[in-house]
Amino acid sequence: MTAASHPLVSTARSLADDLLAPNAARIDQEGVPASHIEAVRRSGLLGVSAPEEYGGAGAPDAVAREVQEILAGACCSTWFVQTQHHTPVRLLAKSELPVRERLLAPLASGELLAGIAYAHVRAFPRVPVRATAERDGWRFDGTVPWFTGWGLNDMMLLAGVTDSDETVFAFADAREQPGLRASEPMRLAALTAAQTVSLELDGLRLPEESVVLRTPHDRWSATDRLKTLNAGPAVFGVARAALSLLDEETAAPLRARLAEVRRQAYVLADGAPPHEHIAERLALRTRAYEVMQAATTAAVVSGGGRSMLLTHRAQRLAREGLFLLVQGQTQESRTAHLDSLTR
Repeated sequence: MTAASHPLVSTARSLADDLLAPNAARIDQEGVPASHIEAVRRSGLLGVSAPEEYGGAGAPDAVAREVQEILAGACCSTWFVQTQHHTPVRLLAKSELPVRERLLAPLASGELLAGIAYAHVRAFPRVPVRATAERDGWRFDGTVPWFTGWGLNDMMLLAGVTDSDETVFAFADAREQPGLRASEPMRLAALTAAQTVSLELDGLRLPEESVVLRTPHDRWSATDRLKTLNAGPAVFGVARAALSLLDEETAAPLRARLAEVRRQAYVLADGAPPHEHIAERLALRTRAYEVMQAATTAAVVSGGGRSMLLTHRAQRLAREGLFLLVQGQTQESRTAHLDSLTR
């Protein structure tokens, strides 16, 4: 079975065509509704990468990427809320701690939806969130600058760094509670609809059994760095959506460029250890951005003055493309991208 013929890919296409794409302009202005998230929960897509023994599909990475491309191209805001979920699922699947048995099955089934609150640990040696061991668990203090899906997520994967430079990942309820306060949703240039807030932690206490990973920060950082080297599926999804707005003569050369960059990026992702071909991975990531920007710009130009309407699809895709330029960005990927722009 190819990725394109997998049942979950067909499910993603139906969800995109019947619900996400027809409502994307409205959602962009009004916010992702709980009904969209409920549809994603029911679809089985939240368990695409989860182990089968916990109710997931255990699908290959190629299937998971295809699903993410489809959702991002249909409604990037809904995609961004649900894509956070897959990192906690993958982390739980690798964990040997008790929290795996408590949370992996409900996350794999979509009974629970999880977001992530740990990008700040990439700022090390600066420590925006401090984790402190207590007798029966952990205390978290500081500021989480970004948390997406507030009001939609059930859980969050939170991380902090200890005084001994150990990074602690633990699950918390995604709601205001003693020691946790959320800001108002941020107004952003793109994906305001995804309900992104900052979180103030002032003595948030979590029990030991909520911990999913404890690891020296340098060890975690070395692994995390490798995850941000590859071109992301959402970039290809938004580019594809933009190309669909063009006439065939204009779209054809861009479509060919996109297909070739995508092919090379996924061959590397699937065929080589993640620590190999780093320069090539970064170059392909940058080339994917370039094709996406060319596609979204062409869509805006093709749409003319109407593209400046907030409800126009080309204008929304162009803004979503700008967001993807910095989503999952690290110093390494930023430097590589800037170098390509200044040559």
